[in-house]
Order: sequence, then C-alpha cells, then structure tokens
Amino acid sequence: MPSMTAKKKCCKDKPRCKKCPVVLKRLADAGCAERLDRVHYKVDKKVPKKVLKEARAR
Repeated sequence: MPSMTAKKKCCKDKPRCKKCPVVLKRLADAGCAERLDRVHYKVDKKVPKKVLKEARAR
C-alpha cells in the first residue's frame, strides 16, 4: 500500500484534490485507506472509482 501525506488545509477546489485531508478521511471511513497518524495515510492501490468520486465530491 502506498503512503500518502494529507495537505495542511483544503484548497477548496471542485472536485477536491486527492491529497485533501477531507478526501483521505472519507477514504479511511470507507475502508479504502488506513490512518497512521494525524496526516499520514496508507491508501489501497486500487480504490474503486465510485468510492473515489464520492470522497472527492463537494
């Protein structure tokens, strides 16, 4: 699983970027990522497209 570091603050893009802390938290809640500490996550290599689209929605 690749690790990913969340940005400090959301940039308010639409849709949200993949490194946004909100997106990573939503992926963790969906079971597609594991939170290591406050800003570091382990993300599955194959995140379903539908799950990623829902996580990035504004």
